[in-house]
Amino acid sequence: MLANTEAMATIAVRDIAAAREFYGTVLGLQESVVGGDAEGEVLSYLSGSSRIMVYRSEFAGTNRATSATWTVGDEIEEIVATLKEKGVTFEHYQMPGLQLAGDIHVGDEMKVAWFTDPDGNVLSIAGN
Repeated sequence: MLANTEAMATIAVRDIAAAREFYGTVLGLQESVVGGDAEGEVLSYLSGSSRIMVYRSEFAGTNRATSATWTVGDEIEEIVATLKEKGVTFEHYQMPGLQLAGDIHVGDEMKVAWFTDPDGNVLSIAGN
């Protein structure tokens, strides 16, 4: 039923201005007028062929699981370094089968780095 349709990440935030700075400037996503609203309560970003919606909510940051993941392939080390230069702090977890190498969790055929947005939403980048 949904196999041939696009999906999007929908992320709740408390502060739209801080979210615009983080998602637009720090992460470098392109803001789109499609999907946003005139009152500034919803922001829409393009990410590859995907869309990310960021909206104001009193429940922002309450999800302790990953909200969105970007698959970046072999560029993961470079992207982690660039985000770190921009002030992003990476999360470190103890996970079976993964070893921490700097800020990147490394497994057999997987590399992943987790970080949070200003509201504490967990985001990740995954590579190989």
